[in-house]
Amino acid sequence: MGNYYSYKRISTDTEKQNFNRQIKSLERYAKEHDIEYLIEFTEEKSAKNFSERPQFKKLDRILQSGDTVVFKDLSRFTREAENGYKKYMEWVERGISIVFIDNPTVSSDYICQMIKTAESQDIVTKTAMEGVIKLLLIVELDRAEQQRRYISKAIADGIAASDKKSGRKPGQLDKLTKELQMDIELYLGDRSIKQIELMNKHKISRNTLKKYIANVRG
Repeated sequence: MGNYYSYKRISTDTEKQNFNRQIKSLERYAKEHDIEYLIEFTEEKSAKNFSERPQFKKLDRILQSGDTVVFKDLSRFTREAENGYKKYMEWVERGISIVFIDNPTVSSDYICQMIKTAESQDIVTKTAMEGVIKLLLIVELDRAEQQRRYISKAIADGIAASDKKSGRKPGQLDKLTKELQMDIELYLGDRSIKQIELMNKHKISRNTLKKYIANVRG
């Protein structure tokens, strides 16, 4: 039986961001499955390429057949479809188990069962099943990548269209609006969104934004 590792990642910003959601999810998974992580890897890096993430590269180097890596969700592994698929299959071929707590249908146990079933079929069925497996992974990885692009565009469009751009001074906001609350919830769920984007869109200071973030977190 191999070792268990956890990996959590957020995008960097002008101030240190927290890992609360990922930490709680990973801790809950460990408790429910009676496991202990050998090393908990933490990355504060917005780069989508594996080669630009030093902690991921370190994890990749030490993994051996039989080891398991646990992520909260697929986007913590990568949001890049083609390279993400290649790295995923590389790990599977190396005998490494991959767990996505929030995306169990693309965890490696499920995918490996499909691969095993495909290998026992005739050549036509096997080829078709292999295509389905790749499509399943690519679709989920592409969904994560498109979600990041959509959210970033929505924030940018909001900045351009916001009527708050005129007349209001930074930090001058009477109450937490529904629009700001929704943007903060998006930000908390996807740290590729920058605090500066929210500040510019809603014309508020960093201190004001921090107060509202704390309010939304509860």
